[in-house]
Amino acid sequence: MELAALDLVIIILYFGMTIFLGLYFTRRASKNMDAYFLGGRNMPWYVLSVSNASGMFDVSGTMWLVSVFFVYGLKGIWFPWLWPFFNQVFMMVYLSVWLRRSNVMTGAEWITTRFGKGSGARLSHLIVVAFALVSVMGFLGYAFVGIGKFVKVFLPWDLSANTYAVIMMSFTGVYVILGGLFSVVATDVLQFIIMTITSFIIAGIAMNMVSPEMLQDAIPNGWGEPLFGWQLGLDWSGKMDIVNNRILADGTTIFGAFVMMMLFKGVLISAAGPIPSHDMQRILSNKTPRHAAMMSGLNSVILLVPRFLMVAALTVLALAFFSDELRGMGDDIDFELILPYTLNEFIPTGLKGMLIAGLLAAFMSTISSFMNVAPAYLVNDIYKRYINPDASDRTYIRFSYLASVLVLLLGIGLGFLIPSVDSITQWIVTALWAGYAVPNMLKWYWWRFNGYGFFWGMLAGLVSALLMPFLLPGWTPIYQFPIILVITLSASIGGSLLTPPEEDALLMQFYRQVRPWGFWGPVYEKVRQEDPGFRKNTSFGRDMFNVATGIVWQLGLIALPILFVVQDQPRLWGALGIVLLCSYVLKKNWYDKLEN
Repeated sequence: MELAALDLVIIILYFGMTIFLGLYFTRRASKNMDAYFLGGRNMPWYVLSVSNASGMFDVSGTMWLVSVFFVYGLKGIWFPWLWPFFNQVFMMVYLSVWLRRSNVMTGAEWITTRFGKGSGARLSHLIVVAFALVSVMGFLGYAFVGIGKFVKVFLPWDLSANTYAVIMMSFTGVYVILGGLFSVVATDVLQFIIMTITSFIIAGIAMNMVSPEMLQDAIPNGWGEPLFGWQLGLDWSGKMDIVNNRILADGTTIFGAFVMMMLFKGVLISAAGPIPSHDMQRILSNKTPRHAAMMSGLNSVILLVPRFLMVAALTVLALAFFSDELRGMGDDIDFELILPYTLNEFIPTGLKGMLIAGLLAAFMSTISSFMNVAPAYLVNDIYKRYINPDASDRTYIRFSYLASVLVLLLGIGLGFLIPSVDSITQWIVTALWAGYAVPNMLKWYWWRFNGYGFFWGMLAGLVSALLMPFLLPGWTPIYQFPIILVITLSASIGGSLLTPPEEDALLMQFYRQVRPWGFWGPVYEKVRQEDPGFRKNTSFGRDMFNVATGIVWQLGLIALPILFVVQDQPRLWGALGIVLLCSYVLKKNWYDKLEN
């Protein structure tokens, strides 16, 4: 593709600014570990929210969402439950508050507040580090595949997609390694501003170029209907027959069962809290628990609207103008190419530079967030704890640089082995997170759950997730979820009941500090004996009502920009009404009742 001089200038200026920010924050980030990995816990909650949202606004995920909405239309609003996106609602309502009260640096370090420092806690600590590294490697590989496909369309040199991905990941590593979380957050804010501007621009282009009548000619019956029955009720025969094969491969023909499975899986994973990634790191970086909850609440608003404006716009342009090219691919059709090819074809000169810079920004934001997380586990939870506990801050920072380089190289290596964005997406959000869900849910809500139960549950889940693609190769990943769930549940409960409970003093301290609701009766009684004035957390009912309201609210935030772009006025007003009503309820029943 030929890029105009203005486009090239915009892209070069953007890359230059990110390197400048990394250099600028180097001295500030190198003061100590807390400054390098958590920004000194002194950044405003709304800035951390923008940074967190930017880390979630990635090229690979956007490519996957565009392919989903191309195939499923308005029923695609349910697919974000695969991640699940509504884990941010659980975080907003209560889990961010619980997590921030721990006052630790990483998810592995949090283990000591729950399981102490005995052998069970040490095993739990190590398995959390292992899971964190596997999940971060998975996300880096996921980003590697997406950026390679995306950049190859735009840059003029005859290089492979993997070569482009190596170049992009290496460049991103420079400013992450230099500036720690300070540079990550600063570039995230810059990147999110660019992404938001580009989202509105491309939405305007799509609405100007594609009328509702043109869209109607390109889609099958039922494409514009967000509601569903037991069957999917969507047939592409006569429009693009090959798309029906994608639906069969996804296992979504019985759509009611598919959505129920997504909801079931999503609730379990969300109730377990965040995986040890950039989301958890941003929560721990907040000044107070209240700020952590507000950060998670703002995430949904500032992420979903611009992101799904872009997704809807790219989908509409592809349906109207790119369908013939997709049909020409035959059995080798690759829906993940919709995003780069649509941008290449329909964005006028002068805007391409900003759009390309924006999408590269999204990639770099995702990579930078994960590259800042994994070294924290290697340095704080392995090197400092077991190898060199008395080293100076300068030594830890230098080892952080080395760990970041190691993580980058491993992520690149894994990227070469992954066939597609969809395959790694399905594995991460189903098999891997299924192994995480049960032990991490029990640790919050059940007093008898101990470090041994956590270790055996996490180990069983991690091994199951890694082996399941080989043991059940023909199964859609979401239907592997219940099997992994049963395995991890058995290992978690068995490991706990066959070993002694944690010490009373430890459980009482955790219960006082974090103040969870759940099955904590025996611990509560012991705390009351020491402190008769202690009040237990009785907000379970209110929290669950707010979670249900928040899930509906978030679904409306996804639907709003999509309905706006496809110009479906009746449903647009209905979605707006749902969002406003849910916002009012959450303001009264959640925000007004947040503890200081």
